[in-house]
Amino acid sequence: MGKTNDMVVLKGDFEKAVYKQQLLNEYANNPFIEALPPIFNEDDVLERFMVTPRISEQDKLSETNIRYHVLKRVRNFIQPLPIHFEVERRLSTLIRRGYLARNPLDRTFLERVRVLHELREEEETAHKYIDERLNYIRSSADSLSIIGISGIGKTTAIERLLLMYPQVIKHEEYKGQSFNRTQIVWLKIDCPYDGSLSTLCKSFFKAIDDLLGTRYLEKYGYLNRVTSTMLLHMTSLASMYGIGVLVIDEIQHLLHSKNEQEEMLNFFVTLSNTVGIPTVLIGTSKAQKLFKGNFRQARRAASDGAIIWDRMDENSEEWEFFLETLWELQCLKNHSELTEETKKAFYYECQGITAVAVNLFILAQERVLFDEDNQAEIITPQVLKKTAREDMQTTQPMMTAIRTNNFADMMKYEDIMINLDEVMLNHKRNTEMTGRIQEAFKERQNTIEYKRQDMIGNLSIEVAALGIFDSLKENDIKKLVQNIVEGNPLDIEFNQLKSEVIQQAIALNQQKKDQKAKVKAKNTEILPLLRLRKQALDKKQHPYELLKANGYIKNPLEEFY
Repeated sequence: MGKTNDMVVLKGDFEKAVYKQQLLNEYANNPFIEALPPIFNEDDVLERFMVTPRISEQDKLSETNIRYHVLKRVRNFIQPLPIHFEVERRLSTLIRRGYLARNPLDRTFLERVRVLHELREEEETAHKYIDERLNYIRSSADSLSIIGISGIGKTTAIERLLLMYPQVIKHEEYKGQSFNRTQIVWLKIDCPYDGSLSTLCKSFFKAIDDLLGTRYLEKYGYLNRVTSTMLLHMTSLASMYGIGVLVIDEIQHLLHSKNEQEEMLNFFVTLSNTVGIPTVLIGTSKAQKLFKGNFRQARRAASDGAIIWDRMDENSEEWEFFLETLWELQCLKNHSELTEETKKAFYYECQGITAVAVNLFILAQERVLFDEDNQAEIITPQVLKKTAREDMQTTQPMMTAIRTNNFADMMKYEDIMINLDEVMLNHKRNTEMTGRIQEAFKERQNTIEYKRQDMIGNLSIEVAALGIFDSLKENDIKKLVQNIVEGNPLDIEFNQLKSEVIQQAIALNQQKKDQKAKVKAKNTEILPLLRLRKQALDKKQHPYELLKANGYIKNPLEEFY
């Protein structure tokens, strides 16, 4: 269980339920849906994915060793792409439609919870007939698979979209009636590297424990538990807490465990079919193998359609826009022009894969900074080629396989397999959406709101990167930054704001530390009887005498006669 304890779990906000009027009738009178944020529009998604790190003119005039550090900010660059909007739409409907048949006010919901409770009571045999007991309860949940090349941005995108929703919603009262319930809107866990179903179950319990302070891992995840019994408890908790969507990343790891693939895929199907928990399965291209040859799993794993996340095409508008925006993030003495020859060299070396593109851009600048033969500090096609060849050696065989479409070589590097299925070959880019994003992006860059959000984003990243606020979550820092930026004029100096944020963050961090210490002290305080016993033993007295003196032991004659 050591590995499970080290697991990093994505955490979102906790909120008290605020119910919103629904525009669609089918979503009305359902507390789980009404407590969600309103359905997001394109502007909301654009806001979330428009992360352009700040590199000022002052930064560009700094010493070489300082600029080396400034360049690391570029790692945070995220460009809105058409696929982000597609994934958001799918996720939004997935969560809401999954709640349609799990309305906590409906009799069927209570019946499901009752049946699951009964099954847990007879856990030794229950897992054998869970499907049969629950099959009469309808489910409205769908599943979604997101399959794509490693480094394309699948995980970053899904995490940013999930964080647009609160993670935990506390319900207390609904329409004047007492309604005490904790709703977990989303839960994201990684498929264990060894593909073990048992470890996946423990990761699930640990994720809930980390969120709610419960002890399910201890209760249901101990070593001699049968895996199918743990699945039953997962099913029960998912229903009890109204989990809106379960996101399981890195599903290609299932290929490492040949014996349990069928069982684990069957579990995903059970979650959707009977319990009604929507699932999003994310994996590299080789994850497609899991669904081949099994029609039931293939259909359920993509009941809401699989999203094939391909690399950006060299001639597409989205690649052009991505590269032009990235290219502005230079921290060199002279601004290198983005010529046609440079564009060709850049695409050749990164093949439209976002993570490779961003790393290549940073490493090329680092190489130029310390190159005595390049005093002008200019990025040329030759610099890009040399950077890829010498600083990105590990990716070269993979890039060659993609570049040449050599299927035999691609099979050696399954994490980057691409275009192996007809559906991939036929994948079309949404150029209309790219045009709209580009227009909105340029239009927003001139607005006060964009400048303010840009300031908030960059300040949050820089302050969080200091790594000294151990009691603050990323969201705590962002809220603090937001309050300070919105309370100051827009033309205030960036470093002045940063100084104010750091001071307030130090105070808030200490405040949270003190609160945790108080809770811990309260939890570890010795019970009164034990304290008195300890005092008696310290004084070499019999505990009976001290307990009697303090009124804990009554005189039996006085008490009963």
